[in-house]
Amino acid sequence: MDVLHGLFDLTGRVALITGGSRGLGLQIAEGLGEFGARVVLVARKADELAAAVAHLAGMGIEAVAIAADLRTPAAAAGLAEAALAACGRIDILVNNAGATWGAAAVDHTPEQWRRVMDLNVDAPFYLSQAVAKRWMIPRNGGRIVTIASIAGLRAHARPPGTVAYNTSKAAVIHMTRSLAVEWGRFGITVNAIAPGWFPSRMTRATLAEFGDELAGSAPLGRLGGAHDLKGAALLFASDAGAHITGQVLAVDGGVSIV
Repeated sequence: MDVLHGLFDLTGRVALITGGSRGLGLQIAEGLGEFGARVVLVARKADELAAAVAHLAGMGIEAVAIAADLRTPAAAAGLAEAALAACGRIDILVNNAGATWGAAAVDHTPEQWRRVMDLNVDAPFYLSQAVAKRWMIPRNGGRIVTIASIAGLRAHARPPGTVAYNTSKAAVIHMTRSLAVEWGRFGITVNAIAPGWFPSRMTRATLAEFGDELAGSAPLGRLGGAHDLKGAALLFASDAGAHITGQVLAVDGGVSIV
């Protein structure tokens, strides 16, 4: 294997991916698995996890499923322990699980706001903390990739009423930078990917109403596709990204620059 291919090779490494049973998380699992990683998929629904594991097995990718609800702080430690028990190591953590809630700012209830913050901000922090403490810091190395959003980079008119989601993703971006500064001395890189509009269960209603408008507003003139996050995730997860930390990469067809 030549040097460049070796930098991207993930053979022997374990990637823990939250929200990994479908959508962007499953796309990332495919990408990392294709380059040799053993993937641990995390989601709340066991049936969706089983389908995802079977899908990856059909691609020749080894996958393990762990059902967990990350909306409580205690879940993070339990998940880290379960993943280590199943695979013996966690080299890569992809914080992808997320939620949104559509409501005008004046109408947001404390419960709705808290639901978004619990999953989008608190859960990535507590899980990153648990994995770093139990594996990455003692081993002096690791890769953490958090899925932010271009909604954390700029306010958007479409869709309306997503103040909690937008705020949570801005918080995730700065958390990424802060952890990168604090954990760099342990050989841990911490980066974020900020996707634009990709078809998913979360975006289904918005794209049904505004899809053509949103695609047309991108310089590349389209929505994100089934392979468009794989390269960015692989770069941040592999040795090819060993000297990249605290960065946010927008994968959005250029939406964030116009």
